[in-house]
Amino acid sequence: MTNSTQTSAMKRINTLLDDNSFVEVGAYITARSTDFNMQAQETPSDGVVTGYGTIEGALVYVYSQDASVMGGSVGEMHAKKIENLYGMAMKMGAPVVGLIDCAGLRLQEGMDALNGFGKLYTCQALASGVIPQIQAVFGNCGGGMAVASAMADFTFMEEKAKLFVNSPNALEGNSADTSSAKFQSEEAGNVCMTGPEEEILSTIHTLVSVLPANNEDDMSYDECEDDLNRICEGLENCAGDTALALAMISDDSFYMEMKKSYAPNMVTAFIRLNGTTVGCVANRKESYEDGEKTAEYDSSLTAQGCEKAADFVNFCDAFNIPVLTLVNVNGYKGCKCTEKKIARAAARLTHAFAGADVPKVTVIAGQAFGTAGLTMNSKSIGADIVYAWKNASIGMMDAVPAVKIMYAKEIAESDNAGALINEKAAEYSAMQASALAAAKRGYVDDIIDAADTRKRVIAAFEMLFTKREDRPSKKHGTV
Repeated sequence: MTNSTQTSAMKRINTLLDDNSFVEVGAYITARSTDFNMQAQETPSDGVVTGYGTIEGALVYVYSQDASVMGGSVGEMHAKKIENLYGMAMKMGAPVVGLIDCAGLRLQEGMDALNGFGKLYTCQALASGVIPQIQAVFGNCGGGMAVASAMADFTFMEEKAKLFVNSPNALEGNSADTSSAKFQSEEAGNVCMTGPEEEILSTIHTLVSVLPANNEDDMSYDECEDDLNRICEGLENCAGDTALALAMISDDSFYMEMKKSYAPNMVTAFIRLNGTTVGCVANRKESYEDGEKTAEYDSSLTAQGCEKAADFVNFCDAFNIPVLTLVNVNGYKGCKCTEKKIARAAARLTHAFAGADVPKVTVIAGQAFGTAGLTMNSKSIGADIVYAWKNASIGMMDAVPAVKIMYAKEIAESDNAGALINEKAAEYSAMQASALAAAKRGYVDDIIDAADTRKRVIAAFEMLFTKREDRPSKKHGTV
């Protein structure tokens, strides 16, 4: 039984979950504050519907805020309901999905509401790395609730929704709508995807179905009907747009990209290989849609791209999801703005890859130059298997600029500088910047045809299925 009306909050839950699977918990709870004439206010379910149900048969806990009740604001009992839901989810080892439509802190309840926010934050912190946390913003997500959304593993946002800590009109000298879905997804990087409500709920449904239920029990396997030895003809042409390459090698072309609009030169996505969910990190130099090039990117690491990838790798490691890396990078982005953050961001990504003990496979699809190439899950920072396509270039830097530095005097004195540069560049490539040179030194395990990538990567992950790796005893890293 439930006393909840068919509000938008309840409709979102029913759209998200399997048909007739939702069971409401705490339906009769209302606000208990009497300050500021609160007893005269109708607060059914205290503005949040909580309960559990299934997605593709798997248990999931859901809370959905009801903006028709005091703007969906968080009060004492509102927060307590969510806190209780987290307690159940942690006991059962199941994901929590929050459907957000919240005006922020309930002012009438003051300190009690504020304490409720603190309890919610604590629940999220304790659940981080134990159960997946997903949030979707459908109305307002202001103040303290914006912090809660950032503590989730994945955050989605309806196109007309608003997400902000401080309202845009409260920012001195601001002329942009910093609360918009566009800003939060493209500029801030706080949102994984934006779109219409039904599309977001469908995406969350799919995401939950491919993720492990918790950090110990993996229920995300699916039957693979795709040919494990399928040859991917033309894959070498996707070195620039690695999103296309990942979709081609995935089971039945399943591909789910996270934060596509933020730092688009770095791909973070989930695919399926032999029915197993695999997290993918890849450099992207260009984007194609329907065979037409839509964008070009600098083939270098940026601070935003490194931060985006580091967060993704940390999530995969926490939930024992294998990591596949496709590399095509020629260095670090060189500009004043990037220089402020790139060292720290690259350090975070390096730390994430090096610290992850899940199975890690790397494919060098294009270039892997300098320490940027090392950062992208090289053998030296812990990749279990490294493959390279035949035309890959691997080394300290591109041959031509290297030769110009090494032979500057000879080039200056030469009657035919161009020919000398070409000659020395060919020598340098063969000795220090080719896939073969890297393989001879043990930095690449095998040089493969691009078309064979799917079967070779699947075989590598099958071999690594029982991987165990001892690490120093510590509470956590500090990078």
